[in-house]
Amino acid sequence: MQPSMFNVQVPLPERNEVFLMNTFSDAQLLVSADVPALLERVAAGGGDDFNDEERETLRTLAENGFVVTSRDAERRGLEEFFRSVREDRDQLKVTVLTTLQCNFACDYCFQGDHGDYNLFAQKMTLDQAAQVVAWIEARLDVVRPQRFTLTLFGGEPLLNLPAAYYLAEQCFRACEARGIEQAITIITNGLLLTEEVVDRLLPFGLAGVKITLDGDRDTHNRMRPLRGKQGTFDRIIENMRRVGPKVPLVVGGNFDETSADSYPALLDFLREQSFADDIVKVNFKPIIKSTQSTPPGVIRLTPVAADGRPNPNPLNGTCMTSAGAGTSIGGGCDSCGFADEKMTFLRAETRKRGFYTPDGVHMGPCELHSRHAYTIGPDGSLYSCPGFTGEPSLSVGHIDGRHEGWRAAAAGRFDALAPYDKCGDCHFIPVCAGGCSVASHTELGDMNAPSCHKASMEAALVVLAHSAAAAC
Repeated sequence: MQPSMFNVQVPLPERNEVFLMNTFSDAQLLVSADVPALLERVAAGGGDDFNDEERETLRTLAENGFVVTSRDAERRGLEEFFRSVREDRDQLKVTVLTTLQCNFACDYCFQGDHGDYNLFAQKMTLDQAAQVVAWIEARLDVVRPQRFTLTLFGGEPLLNLPAAYYLAEQCFRACEARGIEQAITIITNGLLLTEEVVDRLLPFGLAGVKITLDGDRDTHNRMRPLRGKQGTFDRIIENMRRVGPKVPLVVGGNFDETSADSYPALLDFLREQSFADDIVKVNFKPIIKSTQSTPPGVIRLTPVAADGRPNPNPLNGTCMTSAGAGTSIGGGCDSCGFADEKMTFLRAETRKRGFYTPDGVHMGPCELHSRHAYTIGPDGSLYSCPGFTGEPSLSVGHIDGRHEGWRAAAAGRFDALAPYDKCGDCHFIPVCAGGCSVASHTELGDMNAPSCHKASMEAALVVLAHSAAAAC
């Protein structure tokens, strides 16, 4: 008998209590200070001198995962947990990039209307969309899930409405014929999000829309303009006002050193809007870009390969500031490379305004660790995560079933992906799984290396503890 390696605790001296949490079982308890002392005695090898009350306490702790039979048994349980996550068939998730084109010209993004990028960026045809539907039907028959989640992504997915409508309608019919529930989420910049779009998709399971706002009006217009530098904030807000009563809204945002402090003003503005109660989630994250020339204010990270040299292959496709659905419906990860201090600040400011935001502790495992979550590029290439679609060499297959050695090799690397194996006895492995592999690939040149933000999770744990205490 010994304490679990996934136990974490936060002292609450004002209550003379301690917040105990086990990140594996997700058990959370408010206990007196003598309970952590009891766990320390267990760790020291005690056992013969426990009284009846202490033994009863230990039974309760064991039932909630705070005490385990052995470290080896706990590690086996962790491996079984990750296997169950990987093989879970309750839900089939497919993210489809209808296009890599974008109608914005954000300075921090290589996509968008910069130069002649959109002239060459891929865009899915209806024939390709039909092949995607056929592939999805085959997966539905193999996986037999209870729920199918289709996420429309890009680029800007609403620049290719024919493909979006076709995918939604045909997949709905395929699911309906099999008795499977379909849910659709859209990740969009919001400029083309009209009532007509929402009304067209609602009958086919539209369950949520994620929209990006990069700060208050002036900041957003500076960060996310059109090619002529025209602002986009007012039009997006008007679109949200019109569609909010029809569909749940998720607000995301990308911040750098010049924009992070504008978010409280944005939150105040959103709280005053008629659609405030239609916002089901708010989540912000930093702009981290690995380029030779970084715009002023961007949090600069230079990707480094295993041998210490700069990584020659930064990602060049999917908008990295949007990777991860981040919706309350479709799951996904919003934790890529976040700046710990600002993330803690923004989570607190978001909660003050009454909006839901992730607690910063329960961050994974993300869909990369699920065998039945897929990303499909405009050309039909398959990827393990939306964040990897910018690097074709990391495609793990193709919807047409072609057999190519390099794709098979990539698939093998993703199948073996387990960055948490390098995390030792970290308390947060079950809720982190080693962090974001896209961030590790971009920043470190090794997607199998942990992307560690333990300090941020520890700060978030303190907030979670005080929230739990306030609720009692």
